[in-house]
Formats: sequence, C-alpha cells, structure tokens
Amino acid sequence: MTSEILNDETAVNAPDTAPTDDPRPDGLRRADSLVIVNTGNGKGKSSSAFGMMIRALARDWNVAVVQFIKSGNWNVGEEKMGRKLGVDWFSFGDGFTWDSNDLTNDKAHAAQGWAKAIELMEAGEHQLVIFDELTYLASFGWLPIADIVGPIADRPRHVNVIVTGRDAAPELIELADTVTDMTEIKHAYTKGIRAMRGIDF
Repeated sequence: MTSEILNDETAVNAPDTAPTDDPRPDGLRRADSLVIVNTGNGKGKSSSAFGMMIRALARDWNVAVVQFIKSGNWNVGEEKMGRKLGVDWFSFGDGFTWDSNDLTNDKAHAAQGWAKAIELMEAGEHQLVIFDELTYLASFGWLPIADIVGPIADRPRHVNVIVTGRDAAPELIELADTVTDMTEIKHAYTKGIRAMRGIDF
C-alpha cells in the first residue's frame, strides 16, 4: 500500500493537503512521569528507546538500562556509547532462546534481571529506566504479568519507564501512557541479509 501511495502522482502532488487544524487536545497538563511501551514485529523498538535515552542524557537525567535477552557479550553499539555517556547498564540476557542449552538458566537469569529492575525503580535515583525486551518475560511465561505491571505502577512518580519487546501483554498496554506498535513492512533479514553492525547492533 505504501508503494501505491508513493507512485500515485495525484496523491503526491495533491494541493492543500497540509493540516491546518491544531490536533492537540484541550487542557494539556504536565505528568510526573510516563510509561512508554514499544512493541510489535517491526524493527525500531529498542532503537527508539535508545533515542530517548540520548534525549534524557541531554537533559542531565540519570539513566539506567536493563536488558533481558541481549547478552552482555554481544558488545552492542548502544551499550558501548551508553556506558561512555554515564548510563548505568545491566545485561541479564543469555542471547536468543533458540540458541540456549538450558532455558531454566535463562529463566533464572531473567528473574534476576527483573529483581534488579525493581531495585532501580524503587531507589528512585534515575529519571529514566529502560527495560529492553522485558515483554518476553511475560510472553514466555517466565514471570506473571502482575509481577511486572505492579512494580512499574508503584514506582516513584518521577521515574519514567520505557519497555520494549514484541507481544506486549494487554495489562502492560493498559498501564502505559504511550504505546507504539512497530509494524514490519519489509525487513532485510527476510531477504537473507544478516544483521549489520552499526545499523542493527
């Protein structure tokens, strides 16, 4: 559908299509903090979160990241730069579950990561915490969704939370202030192209 729109000259060249009505709702107010969920099958969930990480750092916020699937041995670019910029970074992932020799160990490691995440929220020392790939702990059945949603809802009110990962549970979506569903239209991987250093990690 996207290509059809782009190839339709009447759509591209249609006059007076820029919006002129202000779309913002009346009565806008400031929030103490937000819960943001980036989910869906498309690329960009973690990338968006780390873009917000940079914004937060530019505002002199303290930022922490907890990763639940990506292994600390992967040496991903966002971790390298995040650490250089003073982000408190914790990797509890053991990599892709299909590569695992012991899912019981992966599950235990993920639970340790969530315990650390709760500790970070409760301490209240970070204005932003990013829980990368947290959704999988619920969708894999490794943790009850109530054990995830409860601590996020009860966090100190100045702590902003970003959660990434596919298949976000309805309870998490209900709690969140902003939810984005990344829709995959095309992905290089489906054409047999490996993840590219500098683009994908």
